[in-house]
Parts: sequence; structure tokens; C-alpha cells
Amino acid sequence: MTPEEILARQARAAERRRPLEATWQDCYDHALPAPHAAPLFDATAADAAEQLAASLLAELAPPWSRWFGLAPTRAAAEGAEAEALVRALDDAAETLQGHLDRSNFTLELHQAFLDLVVAGTGVLLVEEAPAGEPSALTFRAIPLREAVLEEGATGRLDTVFRVLRPTPAELRARWPGAPVPKGQDETRRLRVVEAAWPDRRAGHRHAAVLDGEGAAPELLSSGVFAENPFVAFRWLKLPGETYGRSPVQKALPDIRTANKVVELILKNASIAATGIWQAEDDGVLNPATIRLVPGAIIPKAAGSSGLTPLAAPGNFDVSQIVLQDLRARIRGALLADRIAASDKAAMTATEVLERSAAAARLLGAAYGRLQAELLTPLVARCLSILRRRGEIPPLVLDGREARLVYASPLARVQARADAADTLLFLQAAGSLGGEAAATLDAGAAARWLARTLGAPPEILRPLTTTPNQE
Repeated sequence: MTPEEILARQARAAERRRPLEATWQDCYDHALPAPHAAPLFDATAADAAEQLAASLLAELAPPWSRWFGLAPTRAAAEGAEAEALVRALDDAAETLQGHLDRSNFTLELHQAFLDLVVAGTGVLLVEEAPAGEPSALTFRAIPLREAVLEEGATGRLDTVFRVLRPTPAELRARWPGAPVPKGQDETRRLRVVEAAWPDRRAGHRHAAVLDGEGAAPELLSSGVFAENPFVAFRWLKLPGETYGRSPVQKALPDIRTANKVVELILKNASIAATGIWQAEDDGVLNPATIRLVPGAIIPKAAGSSGLTPLAAPGNFDVSQIVLQDLRARIRGALLADRIAASDKAAMTATEVLERSAAAARLLGAAYGRLQAELLTPLVARCLSILRRRGEIPPLVLDGREARLVYASPLARVQARADAADTLLFLQAAGSLGGEAAATLDAGAAARWLARTLGAPPEILRPLTTTPNQE
């Protein structure tokens, strides 16, 4: 695309997004309010949104933990060089995990999850770090207000436009060859549009365009990437919609009502504490100078009623019942009490498995979408950067040689269920004895369980080695 085409396409996509911006701002005002936002009287939604974002991080990509792995496909695992391939894939996964641990991955992913929970769509930018940095990877959570997205033929948000407002100095620092003459107003904010879109012949293309705002646009940079540097993902998507819907958006009517109820309760409490008073205009009492403090002396004319209290309008205790129900629905919609850790000091193994299974059921649809739109493109993009640097062999997650295996707490729930079913079968078949027990291959069963439960390959004896006979 030419610079003019990039700006025109971004403008069309921004126009289609504009009707959603008011709802997004309302969600942010009630769940993640800015310092200059309107007063917020109830913090239930804000607390639940932060808990859900933290739970997503712990369940999908826990910090300082191996939440993914690389494994050979079945055809590659049966080849002559299967053992060497397994070691190479495990080394590549270990290298990537080390770069993630040394980068700002956890911090930026948590911020992207906050956007996901509140607005329904998150965007994460994955770039190569400059030489000499501890990690080869650097991440940045892109605010949704800066990103304009388009859905591709595959159903993913593979076309991303990002609007930047750098100063001339910032522009020259990021793009040294930028056509910005010196001597202009250095405080003026320029408009730059970054674009990334898929290309059938070259993977993904990237370009940055300086909007002349009346003059001809200038191309600042362009390039080709094996994987899209922008990873856009959604919580819930309806047919025909581009952007996702969030849990906060679903609970927004209850959030607004709870905020209003608490405001009315505070106003009623203020009236109950200070009261409503009436005064007789006797020429002596001046209501503008009255202060209701302990020990105050309020003058009044002889024979006048002076200052008398007005009866309260009534009791507002029913609001507590309404507020309790509203808060419970808000926390339920944001899954605050369903996937968070239990308050019990100790849980049995069965309780842990049941809580994990309940979380998997609640997040089943959302997890499937996050796995397809976030985790898989994220790992593929990171591997492409490490391949270009020569830190890992030229392995591609194409499904023919290597495949991505998830080992996060939420992904292990199904693996534990499969392992439990297999162990039950082995126990039942072994109890039959005779030919039934003879058909079982203990070594193959152990290898399958190790692969399913994510055991390290170092603890398994190679297939070519037989135990010593004594």
C-alpha cells in the first residue's frame, strides 16, 4: 500500500470504530477510572476487573514458569533423529523462556489483559530489543484508543493501524532519516500512522507514515516480517463484529446502578449526620452564619422558635439489600469469586482439581480464543525473532516438524483428566490378568503419561537403551 492508501484505510477503519468509543469510555470510567474522571462511589467493578486480569495472567502465562513447550509431531517423533529433535525443541523452548523472563513480558501482558477485561480487545506489540539488552525481546501493551483493527479472511485481527503523536525530536530518534526539518516548533505533536497487514507472498508487511496534515504524506519506514509484530486478541466476539465484548461491558448496567445506589446512600448518610433544619426569620437569626458544631451558641429573638430540626424523609435500609445483590452479580460477571484462589488454608487434591475444572469450564470459550489469537501468534513471533538472531535453530511451528504444547495451569486441566482416564484403564486392564495384562506396554504407557503431563524428557530412558540384566 502507498502512504496515501494507508492513511485512507486507517481513516475508514477509525470511522467504523467510532460508535463503540462511547461505550468503551463508559467501561473505563467505571472499572479503571482515570484521575480526572468523574467521582466513582463503588469500587466493586474496579477490584473485580483487576482480579480477573491477574487471574488470566496466572492461568495462561504465569510469571517465572514454563507455560509452553515445543514438541515434535507424531511423524517427526517416529523418525530416526527423533531424540535429537526432541532435545533441540526443548533447548529452543528453554531459550525462549529465558528471554521472556528477562524481558518486560509479564508487566506488559498484564496491562493488555486489563484492556481485554474492560474493553474486550487487547493489543500487544512484540519487537526485537536493541543489541546489548538482557533480552532479545521487548513488549508494549498498545492502548485500544491508539489501535484501529481490521479482521482478515482467517477471522483474526491481522491488520493493525496505530496512531502516534511524537514530537519532532522523538520522531528523529526513532526514525533517524525522517524528513522533519530542524528549527520547527519542537513542542508540536506530529501524526504518525504505523500499519501492519498480511501479505501472501511476504508474510506480514509493516510501514510507518508521517501524515503531512495538508501536505503529502511521507513514508518513514517499511519492512517485511515473518510474523505480525502486533498481536491483537479478544474476549468475546459476536458474528459480524470486529472488536470484542468484555465482561465489564456485560455487567455495565449493574455497575452503573451500584455506583448510583452508593451515591444515594452517602447523601442520605450526610443528611442523617447533619440533619435538615428550619429557621424563623425574626431579624436576629442569620442562617448564613450558623455553624452546627458542638458548643455553638445560636442567637434568636425572644418568643421565636429559632432553629428547629426537620424530620428525616424516611429510612433507606432497603438499599443495602439491593447493593449486596448488585455487587454479587458484578463479581459473578467478572468471575472474581470463581477462578480466584480459595481463602481456605488447605485444600485437598480433589478440591484443587475441581476448582481447576470449574475454571476451565468458565473460561473454555474465552481460553480457546485467547489461545488462537494471543498465545500461538505470540510464541511464533518470539521464535521468529530468535531465529533471525541465530539463537535457536530454524524451527517453524508448521505442524509438520514441530508443534506448540501449552503447559499453563489452565491447559493442564485437560491433560490431568486424560491421564486419570488412562490410569483407570491401566488399573482395570491389569486387574483382569492373563492376556489382557499381557497386551499392555508399560514403557509406552509411561512415555505417554510423561508427554501428557509435561514431564521433562531427561527422566526417560532412550528407546535404544535396554536396562542392564543382573
